[in-house]
Amino acid sequence: MTFKELQLHKTILRAVAELGYNSPTAVQVKTIPVVLEGFDVISSAQTGTGKTAAFALPILQKLLKNQDVAKRRKIIRAIVISPTRELAEQINQDFKAYAKYTNLRTTVVYGGTAIEPQIDRIKKGIDILIATPGRLLDLYKREKVNLSYIETLVIDEADLMLDMGFINDVNKIVKITRLQKQILLFSATMPQKVIDLTTSVLQEPITIKIAATSSAAKNVKQQLYYVPKRKKMELCLHLLRKLTSKKANSSKNNILIFRRTKFGVDKLEKTLKRNGYQVVSFHGDKTQNARQEALNKFKNNEVNILIATDVASRGIDITDLDIVINFDMPNIPETYVHRIGRTGRAGKSGNAYSLCSRDEKSYVKSIQNLLNKAIPVETEHPYPLEAKPDDKPKKRTGSKYKKGRKSTASKKKKKRWY
Repeated sequence: MTFKELQLHKTILRAVAELGYNSPTAVQVKTIPVVLEGFDVISSAQTGTGKTAAFALPILQKLLKNQDVAKRRKIIRAIVISPTRELAEQINQDFKAYAKYTNLRTTVVYGGTAIEPQIDRIKKGIDILIATPGRLLDLYKREKVNLSYIETLVIDEADLMLDMGFINDVNKIVKITRLQKQILLFSATMPQKVIDLTTSVLQEPITIKIAATSSAAKNVKQQLYYVPKRKKMELCLHLLRKLTSKKANSSKNNILIFRRTKFGVDKLEKTLKRNGYQVVSFHGDKTQNARQEALNKFKNNEVNILIATDVASRGIDITDLDIVINFDMPNIPETYVHRIGRTGRAGKSGNAYSLCSRDEKSYVKSIQNLLNKAIPVETEHPYPLEAKPDDKPKKRTGSKYKKGRKSTASKKKKKRWY
């Protein structure tokens, strides 16, 4: 199928062609016609499947078709809520690219930056608003944003939104927008919280499911390393010596390393810097300016290693990423798919290296069940995980008798003074 067969406006088709999109992805083929027909949608699709275009293109199509010919001030008719600032920014850039040859305007608002410039952009008149939940509600309370004319509401990365504690904010946004609206909910996974949300806010939705295995990039070569937990840092340094250069802007690989915690990110960053690597880190405790600066340095090849927590796996879009390293194995199988989906995009090849300690073996089993295949194991490395656990403390062995008690024989031999 081609984008033309989806009956999109010629201005949208022109922009899509310039971006190099040859044919729609599975999620786009299934979602775009349903959205254009006006149905509510629940779409379960992983990162890297093209889901932003799956909701952005039909929204633009509907706005172009129904736009008021009279030259009046623009009003917000579509809202996309996103859990992270980086993801909101990326969605805004995508909308602008798709709407390049239209007169539709978009803007993005999020916390961590000054609110006044955002208010000024809204005052000038926009058609589509991309926002994080907290900043959107803040603008609404200040009466700086009018949500009375919303035709389409998109809840993106719903599972991550709920994990980050935005469930109440999402429900408030659904209530304060107009009653008659189309709701599009996108989620990589469908935990019970997301199912409860869909039941309460969507009206007879069409469910679209794209299997996780189909979105695990076929162009990504995966390798698994079993290693004692205390040797992970040494193995990571061993891999980096083979995979990349200590000099930024070299022909060697760009690498994204995932750790489970913010503390782990900071610890690895300090270690790599001590070993001479050009590295930046990215997690929720950093300010918005610091996060954006780190991302820009990595994208501009000023550094060639970025260390991040899992939130970043959905919030950043890097075109030329060569390698993903899972320093810590994720305990949610779908998260693994998100992580490795950062590389091997747009037909390019990529590599994913995973370091698994003994206590993470059950995570690997769950991941392989999801992928429906085994991840190849690399045994030729300096820090193999031995068959017997050598990294567990040995139990102390002592007398079979309780402390302070003597045997019966000992008591018989003892001379009594009485």
